[in-house]
Amino acid sequence: MSSPAPTSSAQYKKVDAVALVKADPEVGADVKKSLAEPCAADEYPVEVSHASLTGGKSPDIIVNVMTCADSVGIGAYVYRRDSGAPSGYENVYANEQPSVSAGATNGYLEVSLQTYDTDDKVCCPSGEDVMTYRWAGGRFTGSTEHHTDYSKTTADGSEPEDGTQREG
Repeated sequence: MSSPAPTSSAQYKKVDAVALVKADPEVGADVKKSLAEPCAADEYPVEVSHASLTGGKSPDIIVNVMTCADSVGIGAYVYRRDSGAPSGYENVYANEQPSVSAGATNGYLEVSLQTYDTDDKVCCPSGEDVMTYRWAGGRFTGSTEHHTDYSKTTADGSEPEDGTQREG
């Protein structure tokens, strides 16, 4: 007797995230410009995940857009299935602050922003702000927020070789 194949309670539909973002009138010109052509071969600087965030029958689509050169987040979006929209999806969250990244944790939207001090290199932020949102009343509302300061030292107390300095 064979076991039944595992099933998901909500099936996601593969979506062309690049076309979705490029067609979205709420997406800024700089983000659309970064999607004008792929970074290499046919690879665009996007990361796509699916999660049930808004309580719909279909999972929502989380799209993170990054720069080609250093993979820094330049846009994070959540799309909800909407058969009345031209693309079939409605933009229900957008954040175009530099170094943004969005994901899902336990049914909540989690958005992180790297924070930089004046002398920080792109590779080496000083910290991170993380905001958690929940879906209520037809929109995302803030739930929790926290900040983490990153250490500028290595485990043995010496200064890192990447040129960052120890906090004094």
